Amino acid sequence: MDLLAEVLAVGGVQGTLGCRVEGAEPWALQWTDNPGAAFYAVTAGTAWLAVHGRAPLRLSAGDVVLLPTGVDHTISSDPGAKAPQCDPGKAAHARLTGDVLRFGTGEVQTHLLAAMYSHDPAVSTQVLHLLPEVVHLPTESSGTCLDDTILLLTRELAYPQLATSLVLDRLVDILLVQFLRVWLARRPEDAQETWLGVLDDPLLTSALTKLHADPARPWTTELLATELGVSRATLTRRFASTTGQAPGAYLTQWRMDLAARRLRDTDDTLDAIARSIGYTTPYAFSRAFTRSKGQSPGRYRVTARADQAAAASSTA
Repeated sequence: MDLLAEVLAVGGVQGTLGCRVEGAEPWALQWTDNPGAAFYAVTAGTAWLAVHGRAPLRLSAGDVVLLPTGVDHTISSDPGAKAPQCDPGKAAHARLTGDVLRFGTGEVQTHLLAAMYSHDPAVSTQVLHLLPEVVHLPTESSGTCLDDTILLLTRELAYPQLATSLVLDRLVDILLVQFLRVWLARRPEDAQETWLGVLDDPLLTSALTKLHADPARPWTTELLATELGVSRATLTRRFASTTGQAPGAYLTQWRMDLAARRLRDTDDTLDAIARSIGYTTPYAFSRAFTRSKGQSPGRYRVTARADQAAAASSTA
């Protein structure tokens, strides 16, 4: 099982926007109220990234940066440049047409590639939410598959062709995975207290693979430790140091995430959903789900579908 692929898929993480940005000094743009993650690659020139409460970060050509939670931020030619709010509509139009978002009135000196990522609000187990507020890969990380994907994205945005929107969606999704690969390989110490730290620990990788492969099994920490050939104390300590949870708490959260998606997206009965994630009765499942999500399964099904319909209507 590919754990990262499954968690990203269940978490509904997907690229939602890609565009080229050109900056003619002085220039700046501001992003606020972002529900997802933001990604930037500097393909030429330099830029400054400003996030409230942090020192401005200078980005050079070849640098890439991910803001996993979409924290409010400003990209500019210098930290003091005035920044208008970026218009999401113009950004979306630029993606569809291959146009460039240009800021400033002078000679263009900086070129950026920008992408945004959304996630499924029904799912609590999210890779991006546990990452640092700003994840920066400087140009020293160049010469990787990440660079190749950035080049492909830049070309596709500059020269839209048949099915360009489909190509962009796939490339932006690939871009995120390759970014995480490179970051984990180059900065394993920074990933230790994130979900990705699991992938750098063979014991935890094996533990989560077992839990994800068979969430309906009546797992206990003792049983899991026995199958892994380690003590219960060792498994609990290693699990908590990386995921911040005990194995049982992680499994419950994962089960509730799977259940939430099925409640919203299918007409499966409570009994069928309960048994698929390890609960012998709908009553036991209902109690666990209500504790986790704050709503009974039936109420959650109604409200989640209504929210999904409203979101679809607003973007139509």
